[in-house]
Amino acid sequence: MATNVVMPQMGYDMREGTVVRWYKQEGETVNRGEVIADIETDKATVEFEAYTGGVIGRIVAAAGVAVPVGELIAIITDPGEAVPEVVATAPTPVAAAAPAPAAAPPAPVAAPSADGEVRASPIARRLARERGLDLALVTGTGPNGRITERDVENYQPPADAPIPADAPALTDTPVPVDTPAPAPAAEPVAAPADSRIELSRMRQTIARVTSDSKTTAPHFYVTAAVDMGKAMSLRRDVNDAADPENRVSVNDLMVKACALALAKHPKFNSFYRGDHLQVNGAMNIGIAIALETGLILPGVSNCESKSLLQIAAATKDLIARANSGTLRNDEYSSTTFSISNMGMFDVESFTAIIYPPHAAILAVGSVKEQPVVRDGQLAVGQMMKATLSTDHRVADGAEAAQFLMEIKRVLENPVSLLL
Repeated sequence: MATNVVMPQMGYDMREGTVVRWYKQEGETVNRGEVIADIETDKATVEFEAYTGGVIGRIVAAAGVAVPVGELIAIITDPGEAVPEVVATAPTPVAAAAPAPAAAPPAPVAAPSADGEVRASPIARRLARERGLDLALVTGTGPNGRITERDVENYQPPADAPIPADAPALTDTPVPVDTPAPAPAAEPVAAPADSRIELSRMRQTIARVTSDSKTTAPHFYVTAAVDMGKAMSLRRDVNDAADPENRVSVNDLMVKACALALAKHPKFNSFYRGDHLQVNGAMNIGIAIALETGLILPGVSNCESKSLLQIAAATKDLIARANSGTLRNDEYSSTTFSISNMGMFDVESFTAIIYPPHAAILAVGSVKEQPVVRDGQLAVGQMMKATLSTDHRVADGAEAAQFLMEIKRVLENPVSLLL
């Protein structure tokens, strides 16, 4: 039986996507769960897996053309089955590719996207940054002139490139060593001029989602100070015994603590649906990751069944693939709770905006040595502030306080993190 493959919604805020590359061609066999395409969203390029097995009967969405969420992009049939004509029509693209001009361009340049941004894969952008290369100078060989990693690696500056204005002039007459060069005249400093910064598609998406969240979900905030002394000691012991590649971070402790707290307070692992709450069985905890192009929130799935070391390994893998642009669809679209940690920036405390349709998000600050009173005696403690942002439609202040106190209890008595 033929199966329609549609443009998936990889995240609450996704409206359209672009197939960057098809890994399978028409007539080729595909297995359930096999990666069949790379799909570019406003935030990243994600691997798209087939949700059924069979044969690629028809590829409907051409590479490089933006397609709305839910529109047909391919058809998978049983072996030997004809493609039904009723579904074999191409979707209406959001932005059709412009026809190629008759004359060749005067110089090779990267093709910009509809919003003026140069089209390039996340790996190509990272490689260009490392090499100090302006992507506007690179010729893209991907779909619609999209710049690939190979394009950046193979780039050679033109032989007739202009000499920089500050390069030293060549002369046949040597300057006497004992003749000091006259000091250059001071140039007047120009007053700073107004400028305009165009927003990338990712930044526009972040602006839209955060505005929608703040205007739709009535936020309230609860903050607690957590004594992290025992948790940090446990972390040191675990890291001393663990493989250097699987070291546990403070954020891993937070993910595990939240998973344990969510088990006792499942309301905070739910979505508001108007007349009911959709309580999620799996605890897929999203982690805010700051990229050069903006903020993304992919998640570690099934944290309720993962050990602390498994969460640490999954988090490292998630961050690495977020930076290389190889995240999977489910890692974007199935998160149920989220954590934003700014402790590495020496931020003591902050409040975070809830990521729809989540019920809450935990904002984590840095662990700092501070004076504390224990048993009537002044001591030095390792303190951390955590702030829970909650959708008031889902829970009230007392419930949020109880949930946050459970996270605090787990971190201050961290042996449960290893159970």
